Amino acid sequence: MIGRIAGTLIEKQAPEILIDVQGVGYELQVPLTCFYELPELNESVALFTHFVVREDAQLLYGFTTKQERALFRLLIKTNGVGPKLALTILSGMTASEFVDCVSRDDVATLVKLPGVGKKTAERLLVEMKDKLKSLMEASQGSEREFVLKSDYAPKPDVNTAEEDAIAALLSLGYKPAQASKSVSAAYQEGVDSETLIKAALKSML
Repeated sequence: MIGRIAGTLIEKQAPEILIDVQGVGYELQVPLTCFYELPELNESVALFTHFVVREDAQLLYGFTTKQERALFRLLIKTNGVGPKLALTILSGMTASEFVDCVSRDDVATLVKLPGVGKKTAERLLVEMKDKLKSLMEASQGSEREFVLKSDYAPKPDVNTAEEDAIAALLSLGYKPAQASKSVSAAYQEGVDSETLIKAALKSML
């Protein structure tokens, strides 16, 4: 199993990225909460990974911390939750926000995520409570193990920011009208796509 990848970030189009490792390009899908923290293109990056093998595909998912990966693995063990839905959940909220939802039995927030119906949300709250206790205890004192430039700030791309943001939301399962409306409402002149995606997601929760 591939557990960690370190290399050069050469492509990123949420939620997919491409990392070059000594001439070999690895395609990964990452939650948007992790995508926001990626460095600029051609910078070094290291991510913890989870490898999924299906009959029709081999998929690699990337995470900035072991705890995020652990939460992803717990999510896909829940009945009715596959890798795509788990990625959507972790894109719509951070790991700590998800834990907070579970601790408060907050069904209302979870069902706002695409693909999460009331039954799935209720099942998540029941099945994840005990599992999350050990996860959060293990996460205390942990540090993110990936490379970031301390002065990194994404460069605005006004021409494509809205298109990129809408495409990212569609890939996560949001409906076209919903994605377009939320992105348009969150758009501000000069904003970069990562910031726009984050703002659009927050507006829907």
